[in-house]
Formats: sequence, C-alpha cells, structure tokens
Amino acid sequence: MSETRDAALSSKAWPFEEARRVLKRYAKKPPEKGYVLFETGYGPSGLPHIGTFGEVLRTTMIKRAFEEISDIPTKLVCFSDDLDGMRKVPGNVPQQEMLAEHMHKPLTVVPDPFGTHESFGHHNNAMLRRFLDTFGFEYEFYSAREFYRSGQFDEVLLRACEKYDEIMAVMLKSLREERRQTYSIFLPIHPETGRVMYVPMKEVNAKDGTITFDDEDGTEMTLPVTGGNVKLQWKPDFGARWAALDVDFEMYGKEHATNTAIYDRICEILGGKKPEHFSYELFLDENGQKISKSSGNGISIDQWLTYASTESLSYFMFQKPKTAKRMHFDVIPKAVDEYHQQLRAYETQDVKARLNNPVWHIHGGDVPKSDMVVPFSMLLNLASVSSAEDKSQLWGFIQRYAPDATPENNPGMDQAAGHAVRYFNDFVKPQKVFRAPTELEREALEDLRERLNKYMPTKNLPSDFELPKPAGPKVVAGESVRGFASPEELQQIVFDVGRERFDPLRDWFTALYEVLLGASQGPRFGGFIALYGVNETVALIDDALAGKLTTA
Repeated sequence: MSETRDAALSSKAWPFEEARRVLKRYAKKPPEKGYVLFETGYGPSGLPHIGTFGEVLRTTMIKRAFEEISDIPTKLVCFSDDLDGMRKVPGNVPQQEMLAEHMHKPLTVVPDPFGTHESFGHHNNAMLRRFLDTFGFEYEFYSAREFYRSGQFDEVLLRACEKYDEIMAVMLKSLREERRQTYSIFLPIHPETGRVMYVPMKEVNAKDGTITFDDEDGTEMTLPVTGGNVKLQWKPDFGARWAALDVDFEMYGKEHATNTAIYDRICEILGGKKPEHFSYELFLDENGQKISKSSGNGISIDQWLTYASTESLSYFMFQKPKTAKRMHFDVIPKAVDEYHQQLRAYETQDVKARLNNPVWHIHGGDVPKSDMVVPFSMLLNLASVSSAEDKSQLWGFIQRYAPDATPENNPGMDQAAGHAVRYFNDFVKPQKVFRAPTELEREALEDLRERLNKYMPTKNLPSDFELPKPAGPKVVAGESVRGFASPEELQQIVFDVGRERFDPLRDWFTALYEVLLGASQGPRFGGFIALYGVNETVALIDDALAGKLTTA
C-alpha cells in the first residue's frame, strides 16, 4: 500500500471520510455495474447558481478521494430534472409575460425567453454544462426528458405501477390530510395541452402499465406510464432514479434532509439499494436569505470569476460544508488570500497534512505553487491609495517590492492584480469614507511621519551616514537609499508609535485604516508601507493631516 493511500484511509478531511463510507458498500464484492456512481441533481427551473456548482464540486472532491483509496472505477452523473413542470416564472429572466402563458408545462417545452435554445430547459441545461466544463469537471449529463422518453426508466416505472399502493403508503404518511385526497406519485403529461397535471388516479393498471385519470376538464384519459407520457412526483422521482441508475452516493441541501427516509424507502421498494448521502448547509445571500435559482439573489459564478480565480471559489466551497455560508462579494478577498496561504503551507507539509489541506482536494493532488508575492487584500488597499484604473499601475508597486516578479513569471499575481482593480472600483471605492483624525491621532500621525522621514530615500549622503537602527549597515556616499527597511521593521515603527499613545493598541490601527485608507479594516501596515513606498506613505499622511482625503 502506498504512503498516500495509507494516509488517505485515516485522513480526517471530510471528503475522505465520505469516500470511506462509500467504499464500505463494496467491502465484500465490487459493484456489478463495474463502477461506483456518484450523482448530483439539478432542477433547471432557473439559471444555475453558485450552490449548484458547489454541489458538483464537493461531489467531485469525494469522488477524487474515493479514487485515492480504491481501484474501483468511478462515474459522476449530473441529472437534470428538465421534465418538471414550470410552477412559477423566475424573476431574473426576460419575457415574463410570455413565460406565464406556459405555466405547468415541462421546462423542455417552455419557449426559451433568451431566444437561443430549443426551450427554457435546454437553455438552462446548456448554462449548467458550460460552467461545469469551464471548471473542468469530468461528468456525464443526463436529461430527465430523454431518460423518461428513451426507455431507460421504463423498468422502474412499470415496477412503480406494481408497487403503487406500497409507495403511496410511504408518501401519504408525509402529507397533510387535504393533500392526500388528490395526491398521486404519477404526474400525467396532457397529450393536448402539454401541461403536467396534478390529478388523482382513478386506476393504476400494473398489468398494462397504464394509469387512468380525469383531466382538468373532467375528461377521462388513460396513458401508458412509459414513453415520456408520465413523470413521477419529485420525491418518488428521487428514490426511483437511485434505483434505476444504481446510485452509490448523492449529496443535497439540508432542505432535503427530512425526506431522506422517504427517498431511501422508495428506492428499496423499487428494488434498489439506498445510496450513501451527505446533507450540506445552505448558501445565504447578504441578508441571510437562502440563495434561489428563480430569484437570482446572492452571487453568481460569473460574478465571482470577475473578481477572483476559480481556485478561490473552490477553496470557499471546501470549507465547512455542514455550516451555512453567506455568499456575498465581501467574502472574496479572504477566500483568495487563504487559498494562497494553503498553497504555501502545502510545500512544507508531510503526506498526512497534505491530504487534510484543502488545496489537495481542489487540485486532485496535483497542487501548483503560489506566485502571489503580495496578498489580495494588500492589492485592494494599494488600488485604493493609488486610485488604480488598470493593473499595470499596481505592477509598478509590486515590482519595487518584489523586483523579480513579472506578469509573465507570475500569471496568478497578474490575474489577481486585474481582479483587485475591478473589485476595488466596483465594491470598495463606492464605500470608502475618510474621516479626520482626532487630536491624539493627529499627534501620532505626525510622529509616524517624522520617523518614516528618516527612512525616506535620500541622495548624496555623507560618507559617515549610518542608517537608523535597526536597519543595518552604512551606505556609500552618493547612493540612493530605497527600501532598506523591511516590512517587519516598518511594522515595528508603526507599533512603537501606537504603543506610546493607545490602549488598546487596535485603536491606533483602526485610526490608520479609517483616516488614511477610508476603510474600517486593512492590511498589516508595515507591509503596506513597504509595498506602497515610504515616500508615498509620508505624502499620504501629509494629505490626511491637511484634510485633503476627507474632501476628495
């Protein structure tokens, strides 16, 4: 057994814990179908949102973990319930009135309001596949429309006719009295109007594989359950799909958790083995409301990728899946910086620690090195004080701080610089509020300015000039002194100024951020000075003391 596999079999990282549960299913013999099937579901009633991506990503992480601990082949299926009837018009798409005319029709029959695809369902399926492909997921796409029409579901549908009363007994226990009167696990699709009908059954004929019912006008109809004439209600559909595909693992949001026993029992009634499942907490918008496809609240995939890398989003998704996550723009900078912190840590870790590191799961073990020489949060502050409109402006500062860094050698850094400029202008700049310093803060800023003046680049130095302690050696006469103070030394200067006047010391740093940067929080200030420049920081303090920042 390899060292990596041995460590994976005891790793406490949640993808490995889930993978080991799946492996236990086949402790005695391998799967008859020849592979382990991981499934994710998608309801294309609205545009794919970031929660859909998170479900596929997390399932992929478990699939990768399984592949590390087992030689059994794997498959990931993304199943779209596109035969579902449209129950409400999404609020974030065009042609609302047109869509309202097609209520309760299958999503793959409803016209595409964007005018680019065969139907609204086809459009949303294409959007799902586009962003899954963008992230390089390995998956097979299944359409419920094709699944029902092609005959792949026929065996399970006919068995559902045979087991109709048993499945209904499971479902009726979970329903209110008034719903029980009209409920059926089968939803016929009207052959003339095309609408999905929620009507009670007059007869379910297991021998013929047909159902009989009255439509909305009272006309009695009989339809075969096969051939795409009928679909299952969503709860029975869950369990039936597990049975039909022999699914081994599926994860879903906690809103489904209370139905797990129902899904499992229906799967077993239909001759299947219930899969392993994982219930994750919901994604919330800035107001703490659940993110919804139909309302389009929260942050989208495209929006995140406008301001940060795909890897930072994957890192965010990896963290604490059992904890509700607030998905808004202000979580992006932290996710970017923490992702790169983990990349740097990975280089020095042993095998066990690496398997617990999120970046192993993000990159499937093929982990790159970080080329971020400046944190993303620092770039945002740099963009702020320099009023950057283009990433090239930031590179002037970056290369003074790290002379060997270039856009070509540091593509991740270059991408982050562009992201930082966009993020600053869209989110930080509109919220910036500078305030004037108090008398105590003014005194401290003047002191900081004077101490930094000793470290400002100077030409034509006398031959006996010695750098202020603790900076170091003598400088040759005539040399220009730039950057001789390290970020740590500059931080000590800032710390010393504050310690003499402020208790608690954090009040001093809060003042620096609010007076000089127009923000309530900010970077490690010594590092900021080293990046922005001593000259420039002194000029910034002068502007603040002169009241120029508050009137800008």
